[in-house]
Amino acid sequence: MKISFVGAGSMAEAIISGMTQKKLIDHKNIYVTNRTDDVKLSTLKEKYKIQTTYSMKNLLEQTDIVFLAVKPKDAKDALLAIRPYLHSTTLVISVLAGISISYIESMLNSPIIRAMPNTSAAVGKSATAIAYNNKVSNEQLNITINLLSSIGKTTIVEEEKLDAITGLSGSGPAYIYYIAEAMEQSAQEIGLEKTEAKKLIIQTLLGAAEMLELSGKSPADLRKSVTSPGGTTEAGIRVLDNSHVKEAFIHCIKEATTQSKRLAQINSKK
Repeated sequence: MKISFVGAGSMAEAIISGMTQKKLIDHKNIYVTNRTDDVKLSTLKEKYKIQTTYSMKNLLEQTDIVFLAVKPKDAKDALLAIRPYLHSTTLVISVLAGISISYIESMLNSPIIRAMPNTSAAVGKSATAIAYNNKVSNEQLNITINLLSSIGKTTIVEEEKLDAITGLSGSGPAYIYYIAEAMEQSAQEIGLEKTEAKKLIIQTLLGAAEMLELSGKSPADLRKSVTSPGGTTEAGIRVLDNSHVKEAFIHCIKEATTQSKRLAQINSKK
């Protein structure tokens, strides 16, 4: 099997890293290109022992799967560039936010899967949602799930849910980093050293995530179980409630979802 990447940014590298580490694809059969960044291509070639090229013919000749991993604003140019070289059975997997399957179908007569990973793919912990058109075979769908499982967990959804998923889990890591920033700053203000505080924060986040996954309890139940009346946790939660932090996060995710829809509308007009 040959897999080709159009775009060589962080998401493309995360997927390449996952596939090569899990030995799902022979590194010799992974090809990648970008517009003009020779340094990036050289780095990827050296690091993962893959093939790089600026020739669309070499990139796409006898390829089975093409990953579209360019910036959304460059989607039209990328689709026009690859169109002459694709067969009707070549699977196209798009990881572009705000680019609909119907937009890609307007330029390509191909099986298309739209995937929404997040940046935790870089450490094999992405929450990835996928949707697909009716030209995708069961074999192609299973191969895609297997490939994307190398960077985390994969869920099949209806395409109309992808904007909401972008707002929730696509942008989600940034929200957690935002919390970690606040915890780091508060740690310094209460007299903890940055190095020791960082270790404590990371382990706290990891432990909380694992409790959510393994305990079977809801977030609200877990929170209540560590919130003793008159205790330190209750005092801290009271401040969050008084500052309407929960409402702010809900508004944050809704706004990110709305922005994803706005981008889709803008891109559909290009």
